[in-house]
Amino acid sequence: MKKELIVNVAPGETRVALLENGVLAEFFVERGEEENITGSIYKGRVQRVLPGMQAAFVDIGLKQAAFLYVDDVMPDPCGLEVEDPEDETEGPPRALGKNNRESRHRIEALLKEGQELMVQVIKAPVGTKGARITTQISLPGRFLVLMPTVPHVGISRKILCDGERQRLKDLVEAHRNSEHGYIFRTAAEGVEAPAVSREIDVLDRLWEMIQARYKNQKAPTRIHRDLSVTFRSLRDLLTHDDARRLVIDSREGCEAVRQFLGRTMPDLEVDVVHYSGKALIFDAYNVEAEIQRALKKKVWLKSGGYIVIEQTEALVAIDVNTGRYVGKENFEETILLTNLEAVREIAHQIRLRNLCGIIIIDFIDMARPANQDRVYQAFRDAVQADRVKTNILPMSELGLVQMTRKRTRKSLSRILCSNCPCCDGRGHVASPVSLCFQIYRELLRYAADAAGEGFTIVCHPETAEEILRGSRSLVDVIEKKTGMQVQVTADPACHPEEFDIVENLKVKTRPDTGESG
Repeated sequence: MKKELIVNVAPGETRVALLENGVLAEFFVERGEEENITGSIYKGRVQRVLPGMQAAFVDIGLKQAAFLYVDDVMPDPCGLEVEDPEDETEGPPRALGKNNRESRHRIEALLKEGQELMVQVIKAPVGTKGARITTQISLPGRFLVLMPTVPHVGISRKILCDGERQRLKDLVEAHRNSEHGYIFRTAAEGVEAPAVSREIDVLDRLWEMIQARYKNQKAPTRIHRDLSVTFRSLRDLLTHDDARRLVIDSREGCEAVRQFLGRTMPDLEVDVVHYSGKALIFDAYNVEAEIQRALKKKVWLKSGGYIVIEQTEALVAIDVNTGRYVGKENFEETILLTNLEAVREIAHQIRLRNLCGIIIIDFIDMARPANQDRVYQAFRDAVQADRVKTNILPMSELGLVQMTRKRTRKSLSRILCSNCPCCDGRGHVASPVSLCFQIYRELLRYAADAAGEGFTIVCHPETAEEILRGSRSLVDVIEKKTGMQVQVTADPACHPEEFDIVENLKVKTRPDTGESG
């Protein structure tokens, strides 16, 4: 598989697209103050300790206080297992057991209000939820992840050869600081000793700088941030075997990338190209169209079937439909082929849209258990390319596949979109017919205490048209019911769900005395 990075640089925004064999696979955006803070290290101050939740709120200088769970406070090197760093999207690996409610430590014994401590963001803020943080610091490099608080050596699960795993362990043991822990990333497979030694030195010096900043700066403040999105993508997404080239539309950015590669990854064979074409770079590589497709709820399959993706704050529902695909002769075969095609597109969309949390996939019902197992196994195979940790359960009796995907940053829609001003994020507005009867009920309430001659209804043109439809039927009913005249005024500036009822007051005139003024 050949990988390319396409980088679009604009004032205040950098966009990075990862293409795999020419197809958009992942997409990243960094915008000024909205940059992804996952992996950033802060000197924070404890605001509140919550014994009932075994957690604490920590002020790290953001709008919302960060959340620190008890098992993220105490680094316990005894018997500690460490997650595969390749299971993380951009965040650092961290200790297992975060959902273990029977922690051996109590939060009130570890922290007190006003206490200062060094923390690292492991989940960026999402919606109304603040950042998730840990005191177990980790610093990712290209081949290694340094864990200065955990003296543990680990190897990525994706390195399968036992001989290679042992070779890497021997390499790090020969160069490591005994107080620090290290994890080899997948990109380390086949790496030579000089590269390992050089990266260990770089990460150790970085940790010393972070410690010095922590001592010299006041809380709350950020004391370290991860690389920019372009350099982070180079470090995490390209390896020796699949690296091809990076194309960027900024001459200054192109030079900065070449310097970064020469300084930190001199052995990575990547062709860095400055794009100077007339068409916009994302248009030239068909990235813009794919991004717009990834923001739609309905995604069409080549066969004529389609999937529908509904996203909430904590759960994603994906539905598979045959659509226009009618198959040939066998109904069960038609369903199976649709589900198998949907499997590949669903795995692609989950990764591209960065859908996280609980994901429920409703495949089309299949009568044969063998077909159900075939679709399930195909889906497991399809998500293997995803770097983010996933957990997939077997297909249920209802034909549902349940999975979880680790959340470390915002989804594509949350980055690029905001709530619709008409529906406020609901996805729909009240129909004109519903509004007509709502207006009718409001008029009946107003008429009971009205002192005027009638009412004027100011509403959206579609609602006004519905009120007047059918020879003023609804208006006639209201006038007969209230004994007052009703006028309807259409206002294009009016919100589709809003209307205003204005009482037309009686005009009082003075008796004619023949005198002016």
